[in-house]
Parts: sequence; C-alpha cells; structure tokens
Amino acid sequence: MLDTVKAYIALTKPRVIELLLVAAIPAMLQADRQDLNAMLILLTLVGGWMGAASANVYNMVADSDIDKKMRRTRRRPLARESVSNRAAMIFATVLMVASFLWLWLLCNSLLAGIFILITIAFYVFVYTMWLKRRTDQNVVWGGAAGCMPVLVGWAVITDANPGEPAHWWQAIVLFLVIFFWTPPHTWALGLRYKEDYKAAGVPMMPVVKKAPEVTIRIIWYTLATVVTTFLLIPAAGWLYALISVLTGAWFLWRAIELHLNVTKGAPIKPMKLFMLSNNYLALWCVGLSVDAFIGLEQLGNFIGFPASLF
Repeated sequence: MLDTVKAYIALTKPRVIELLLVAAIPAMLQADRQDLNAMLILLTLVGGWMGAASANVYNMVADSDIDKKMRRTRRRPLARESVSNRAAMIFATVLMVASFLWLWLLCNSLLAGIFILITIAFYVFVYTMWLKRRTDQNVVWGGAAGCMPVLVGWAVITDANPGEPAHWWQAIVLFLVIFFWTPPHTWALGLRYKEDYKAAGVPMMPVVKKAPEVTIRIIWYTLATVVTTFLLIPAAGWLYALISVLTGAWFLWRAIELHLNVTKGAPIKPMKLFMLSNNYLALWCVGLSVDAFIGLEQLGNFIGFPASLF
C-alpha cells in the first residue's frame, strides 16, 4: 500500500511542482502589497498544486515509452509499470477537475481556474505531444506552461479585490522572467543527460547543437532573464532591486563561466549551473516576496513614474 502511495506521489513530480508554486507566492504578494491574505495564498497553492500535478501525470503517461529508454527516468512509476497508464490517466483527470473547481469555488476566481485548464492543455498537447519530440525549441515555447502559476496567483488576488487596478503588466513581467529562465535551466540539465535524450530520440538543444552553441544560447537567455527582472524594479522597493541585481550578476557570470570552459575544452559541470538556476529563482522569489510583504516604498514613486502604474 505504501509503495503504491509513493508511486502516485512520484507521478506528480513533487520537486518540479515546488519550484512552480514558489513563483506564485511573490506574484500574489506583489499583486496586493502589504496586505497578506495567508489563507487565500494557501488555498491557491493547494489548487495550483493539483493543477500542476495533473499536468505532470498526463506528461508521464505521454512520455512513458521514452522514459523507459532514459537512465534518468527509467525508475519512474509508469516506466517500472508500478502504476498502469489507465490508472494514471484517471488520477490526472481527477486532479484536473478538482483543481479547476477548487480555484473557482474556494478561491473565488473562475479566471484562475481557466488559466489552470489552459496550462494543462498547453503542457500536454503543445509541449509533450507536439514540441518535445519534434524541435530543439521545445523547452523555449513549451516552457510557457511553467510560467502560468504567476498568472493564476495574480488572477486570484485581482478577483479578490474587485474595483482596484489589476496592474497586469507586472504579472506579464513575472511570466516573462520564468519564460526566459526555463531554457538555460533545462539546457544545463540537457548537457548533463545528452546521451539519455539522444537514446530516447528527443531533439533537445544539447543533442542537436554543439556544446558551445548551446552555452552561448544559455548566456543570452540568462541575460534576458536578468534584464526582465529589472523591469519590475519601479514597482518594488530597494530590497528587491538589490537582490535582483546581485543574484542576476551571479547567475549571468556562472552562465558565462560555463561557456568559457566549453570553448576552452575544459571539463564542465553543467549540473552546477542547473542547481544554481534553482537557487537563483528561489532567492529572486524570496526577495520580491519580502519586499512586497513589508511594503517598502516603490522606487517608481521616487523617479517620477505615474502612480497609476503601481
């Protein structure tokens, strides 16, 4: 019984979900600075967890054939046949329906529920079933699904405060930060497991491009990530500005360092950048969350931006 429970939990990819939900918290705090609605945030995270879990289970069903060919994934429940594909599909569908109803009825946001359905459909049909096995741009465009938690969180807060300005431009900036962050994060993993992806017939960027071409793209997407975080500085306080600059410089330098080592033919450890990218995103999210929670004066007020923007 315990093994079965563990198998179903593994189907949801808990570590991936943790990373996605972390991004929803600063979005919700930034959407309503200084006004912490802890219960609403908790309810949103539970609803978002069910939606992300549903998408991941559907993803595992679609990828069950290639998971058996890759060392990194051959221990997954469907690859080991500890759970049947049919049972996994039922599990995913229950999670999807529960997530939609939870966000709509308990979080009072039909828009958030619709965003969840769009996320699941995009991740399963656009990324997993179309892009992943056909193009080396798979994680670039497919990664948009991983950006949706910030829109879900923003929708819940704006629906909870009718009549107040929604400032959706900030949500779009947050979306783009995750969007640009995803390729360097995933390509670093791809450099480490290049042979796995090749064996499975998945055209990840490190499989179809030479390492220097991959690492130069990592630099450009990392730069885009960092620059995009700066766009939010006028809507936040000095703490967010400081953390975004320092962590951004750290992330960018490590990406450049990886490229330099590749071009020199030196031994590389792409997993270091992969782990660093996780730490970078976590620190950035914490910085924005704390800045919004304590309600620091928004820097845009000091430099003449229209107050209506914030």
